[in-house]
Amino acid sequence: MRNDCYWVYILCCQNGTYYTGYTTDLVRRFQDHLAGNASKYTRSFRPLKIAQSWQIKGSKSLAMKIENYIKKMSKKEKEALILHPERLTPATFLATHE
Repeated sequence: MRNDCYWVYILCCQNGTYYTGYTTDLVRRFQDHLAGNASKYTRSFRPLKIAQSWQIKGSKSLAMKIENYIKKMSKKEKEALILHPERLTPATFLATHE
């Protein structure tokens, strides 16, 4: 079964750090993180909220690339991106990362 919508997300964790990931079901994935079933990191540092998310249509590989790009950002860069999510769209990402 092919899914045509992915979500890239940033979670704000209790220790003040950020966790990034991608999924096809944002609500279920966040609930998994809260329950401690999604990653070792969020089992240790519980998420408080979804700080930001982006909908990526039709491309798992693009969602993975954007998630990896965000993961490599500094905390300060992630905080700026959370405040201004419009700076990262699939179109702008592709235009600057091809």
